[in-house]
Amino acid sequence: MSKYLEFDTPATKQAMDLASDYRLKNHGLTNLDRVFWNLPDEALYEEIIFRNEGKIVNQGPVVVKTGRHTARAAADKFVVKEQSTEDNIWWGVYNRPYSVEKFNELYARAQAFCQDEELFVQDCYVGADPDYRMPIRIITDKAWHSLFARNMFITVDDKDTLKKFVPEFTVITLSGFKVDPKIDGTRTETAIVLNFAERTAIIANSLYGGEIKKTIFTVLNFLLTFEDVLPMHCSANIGSDRKAALFFGLSGTGKTTLSADPKRNLIGDDEHGWSSDGIFNFEGGCYAKVIRLSAEHEPQIYATTRRFRTILENVVYDPVSRRIDLDDDIITENTRASYPIEFIPNLVKEGYVNSHPKNVIFLTCDASGVMPPIARLNSAQAQYHFISGYTSKIAGTEIGLGIEPQITFSACFGAPFMVRQPFEYGEMLKQRMLKHKANVWLVNTGWVGGRFGVGKRISIHHTRNLLNAALDGKLNDVEYRKDKLFGFEVPLSCPDVPEDVLEPSNSWGDKDEYWKKYDALSSRFIENFKLFQEGCSQEVIDAGPVRLAKVK
Repeated sequence: MSKYLEFDTPATKQAMDLASDYRLKNHGLTNLDRVFWNLPDEALYEEIIFRNEGKIVNQGPVVVKTGRHTARAAADKFVVKEQSTEDNIWWGVYNRPYSVEKFNELYARAQAFCQDEELFVQDCYVGADPDYRMPIRIITDKAWHSLFARNMFITVDDKDTLKKFVPEFTVITLSGFKVDPKIDGTRTETAIVLNFAERTAIIANSLYGGEIKKTIFTVLNFLLTFEDVLPMHCSANIGSDRKAALFFGLSGTGKTTLSADPKRNLIGDDEHGWSSDGIFNFEGGCYAKVIRLSAEHEPQIYATTRRFRTILENVVYDPVSRRIDLDDDIITENTRASYPIEFIPNLVKEGYVNSHPKNVIFLTCDASGVMPPIARLNSAQAQYHFISGYTSKIAGTEIGLGIEPQITFSACFGAPFMVRQPFEYGEMLKQRMLKHKANVWLVNTGWVGGRFGVGKRISIHHTRNLLNAALDGKLNDVEYRKDKLFGFEVPLSCPDVPEDVLEPSNSWGDKDEYWKKYDALSSRFIENFKLFQEGCSQEVIDAGPVRLAKVK
């Protein structure tokens, strides 16, 4: 909205009705035009349409476009280097240091930008477990970002609670505020800057909703470790036997899809904490990829794309019929749906369980087509593969990715959001796995019969059957073979899965080519882990793969 036009918008008269006494002047934001406090979903819909920020499509979702930022700007994230972070941050490509002086200058310019502007505030919580729940404030210059915050975090509607609300961390998202690399010391005109001392983050010049979600996740990945809680980039569900399962993986590996299982209850789809009491969801919503989503294979998530309150990012629709086309990737491969978690029918409504996982699954999307579809890991191998975080980045999930997946190693299956050293998270995971006797599985949701472009992606039907067998204990008593290069155990049979699927070389026409590719992948593991050897035990280092020449 232009700051120079003077007229009422749909929620003007209710803008202050749910305001906190802890006003924006406490954040140094003054001389504002109008602030809309804690508007409910319906009011935000009206504001979104009135401001032409999005369109309502068939059956009620709102479709928005995020401009040139159709994915996270991972290379534009900074962490302010000060006393609390100097010795505790994994400084480097994912956590670039930013000076206190530069942050103060940037914040002053952001404050100036906000003058005479209209802003939206959502006072929410993160952490479903009451013992670890943290109040957060999301300040935005877009109404749909405010709705996004309501979808993704835990909200309250009680007027007295909101009146007394004081945030412990604040995210200020200003999509119209361009930073200046020459003045601000940034890489581009976009920046995500976290200041733990000030408990404040600034997201500048990005409309992509995922930046808000992942900024809060990054915050928790730092703060919760000091409370002996392991923060995890994983989905989680629980069976009728009350045994929980964790699914680690980057976007595109199937984390959301595979955890939304009609036979199990969903705890959460992306971000969790593992405390001494059990597992708890960080969020109150889901943020799922929806490109080529299928009603047959992903019925629960597919259904959310036809519901009021869902935000569809960059999804193509017919402007006449208002029907969406989930198969159209003309805008981006990274089309997304943000929706409240209660849209998933078989849900753990509390968001936490006082039980510990019996199965931990590492999801990897192997674009080279050589990894087995499932393998069982011992504790040292589990640490090794957790710290390695091997997968392939899928098109569209980060700025700069092309059509072809890129083989990558993302520590802890979420390196861009991890702020402590990976071996610290790895040690916390090991302690919990051993204490609670959890089985650890490496599951390949990538390609078979050849690399991307030659082979095909493994059937989700086979993957679900493999996972069901693992979670139901049906793989406990079958025979296994020891993998020649990686040393992990691969089952020789699995109910409802053809035996030749369990041996990936069977689908390759040229076996020599298969072993060359597998050996090359082994080499990449070895080279990558050299970055993390310091801080790891020799047992973990030795749990990695060997080259083919050593086993012939």
